[in-house]
Amino acid sequence: MGLRLEPRLAPSARWQAVSVAVALLAALAVSALLLESAGTDVGVAFAAILDGAFGGLRTTAKTLAKATPMILTGLAITVAFRAKVWNIGAEGQLFAGAMASYWLYTLTGPALGMALLPLLFAAGFVGGGLYGGLAGWLRSAFRVNEVLTTVMLNYVILYLLSFLLVGPWRDQSSFYQQSERIDRAAWLPDLWAPGKLHLGFLVAILAAVAIHVVMNRSWFGYEVKAVGLNARAARFKGINVERTAVAVMVLSGGLAGLAGMIQVFGVNHRLESDISLGFGFTGIIIAVLAMLRPGWVVFVAILFGGFENGGIKMQVATGAPSAIVSAIEAITLLFFLTAAALTRFRIVWRST
Repeated sequence: MGLRLEPRLAPSARWQAVSVAVALLAALAVSALLLESAGTDVGVAFAAILDGAFGGLRTTAKTLAKATPMILTGLAITVAFRAKVWNIGAEGQLFAGAMASYWLYTLTGPALGMALLPLLFAAGFVGGGLYGGLAGWLRSAFRVNEVLTTVMLNYVILYLLSFLLVGPWRDQSSFYQQSERIDRAAWLPDLWAPGKLHLGFLVAILAAVAIHVVMNRSWFGYEVKAVGLNARAARFKGINVERTAVAVMVLSGGLAGLAGMIQVFGVNHRLESDISLGFGFTGIIIAVLAMLRPGWVVFVAILFGGFENGGIKMQVATGAPSAIVSAIEAITLLFFLTAAALTRFRIVWRST
């Protein structure tokens, strides 16, 4: 006797939309109560969030730029989770891609100009892909749990980065752990300079389209779906489950690696330890909220980017402490995660 969760066989689009709408309204209501209790004008606070996120071309462009790495890490997690390969290492794979692309830059310099950019993108994808593929190979060859390996590999790559930034790649003119500034000729071109929107956003959108096509219109996507639904049945149908798991981790790591390359050459313009503000872990949340759908990943990531920029504007406009902003983010996230769970499961009462 008691409450239990049961999976929904086929949640309708209407139910999904209703769940999201209710979560949004609930988050707004609780956030309003929190702001009111802190003595902050609720109307001014919410208006500042909207204005800071999408109040004009410049702020919208900044939101899109902020969302770019989260789109890619969200896609990375989406690919892996669809096959029920639990990649918790997108953060480390992001850094692996950043390091691989910067290493290529140190070898070639800016002399190649625009011709260098495709090579840098390829290096970022390969670096992240190889690092992700390592965890996939350990899972397939030795049955090592990928949750453990991907989490531990996050720390390994960060320690390696720290060594390089205090050693061979260190900027000798700086006291900080960072590389020398990248030559402007190797920067990602701007799509709209006033908003700091760069080519990386277009790459992220193209990646989302490509992943949607691959996951829904290709044989590989069919194999990924089959492995995710029932690995034993997939193996019975002749699908190489182990090879699929490795391929999924390579693709997942490659997408995260692209995010790292974009942060180095499109945002920071140098390699340093804070090129990621937890984007790899945020990607997990985004993928779950998007219900592992590439198109929704883009939408959710843009909302996250807008909330980050809008939160800063709200703090300035109202004088609210940063803890309030963080609390509102947590409340919103909690309600949306609850909505995502109730979209896939229903609460039932069993009397026996």
